[in-house]
Amino acid sequence: MTKKPHRKVRATAPKKPTARSTPPKSKASKLSKVIAALQSPKGTTVPALMQITGWQAHSVRGALSGALKKDRGLTITSEKSGAERVYRIESGR
Repeated sequence: MTKKPHRKVRATAPKKPTARSTPPKSKASKLSKVIAALQSPKGTTVPALMQITGWQAHSVRGALSGALKKDRGLTITSEKSGAERVYRIESGR
C-alpha cells in the first residue's frame, strides 16, 4: 500500500457579504416580544412563546432562565394551570 501525496491547500479569499432583501430579525426584538407576553395579566405558555418567536421549546426555556432571569434580573414565576405551565414576570420589580 502506498501513501497518497499530500495536497496543497489553497487559501481562499473571505466571502463577501451578500445583500439581503429583508434584514434578519434580531434576538433583542424577539426578547422584547417575550417580555411583553410575560407581562400580560394572564401570562403565557411555552407553546405560545414558541409561536411568537419561532424558537424551539428548549430555546424558549433557555431564554427564560438565561437572558431574562440571569442577564436582566427579572423574576419569572410559573404555575401549573390544568395541563399547561403558565409563566409570568412578577410585577414587584
